[in-house]
Amino acid sequence: MSRFCVYLGSREGRDPQFRESARRLGTELARRGHGLVYGGARVGLMGELADAVMAAGGEAIGVMPDHLVEREQAHHGLTELVRVRNMHDRKASMAAHADAFIVLPGGIGTLEEFFEAWTWHYLGLHDKPIGVLDTAGFYAPLLAFLDSTVAHGFLNGRTRAELVDATDPAELLDALESRLATNG
Repeated sequence: MSRFCVYLGSREGRDPQFRESARRLGTELARRGHGLVYGGARVGLMGELADAVMAAGGEAIGVMPDHLVEREQAHHGLTELVRVRNMHDRKASMAAHADAFIVLPGGIGTLEEFFEAWTWHYLGLHDKPIGVLDTAGFYAPLLAFLDSTVAHGFLNGRTRAELVDATDPAELLDALESRLATNG
């Protein structure tokens, strides 16, 4: 079983497609026999994703710093809830548990985690595939910006090409599974 670390919002967002896409990804992960590693929250898209994985019989591992557990943000119905000291430990633990990374819509925390995982890949600290689920065109401006950084000479085209993006959860998982098979 491969585990997918998913970065996504602790809010639901305004478009119902965001919630539906998170649920579809969770169901598809479990259906394919993959586990979920995520930030451990019961709220927002994070809760939707974890609930879908669990409802489909999958494994869901949440990683959450003590201060957020104490604020009653933790999802206590998971396969496992890993408590860590701080956000740095959270990111390291999530990455250590994962075989691949996916980013869904979210805010600055989601973007920070995504860019750090992608930077670690660029620096050769891991060779785990990374994908963007572009639900309802949410990431289209960011993907266009990344293409622009290549055009302007600030990002290597190969590095950009290593980032998989798709609008459909099953299509994204197909591409990431293919890369996992190549890396494995």
